[in-house]
Amino acid sequence: MGATSVVTDANFVSDVLQSDRPVLVDFWAEWCAPCRKVDMLLEEIASEMGDAVRIVKLNIDENPETTRAYRVMSAPTLTVFKGGEPVQSIVGARPKSDLVKLIETAL
Repeated sequence: MGATSVVTDANFVSDVLQSDRPVLVDFWAEWCAPCRKVDMLLEEIASEMGDAVRIVKLNIDENPETTRAYRVMSAPTLTVFKGGEPVQSIVGARPKSDLVKLIETAL
């Protein structure tokens, strides 16, 4: 059973780009109300799909290097990485089915 975890500028390369599994990165912020809705859905998805994908959260206010590197302009932005490369992104709160489809693009 999976759970979401936290990544930072310091461990983004090792935890996301060098991961042997696809990784969904939730670029979020404390002040972002839609981020809280997405967070609950991601916890559900992590427990259901945790063996196939890793789900991590990166606070955009506390991690400006990674946020800039991937040109994140809005929160939440959800990006799937596979093999060290971003595969697909969506911006804004979406239904669970959309999040699952996003993850499935990297499986």
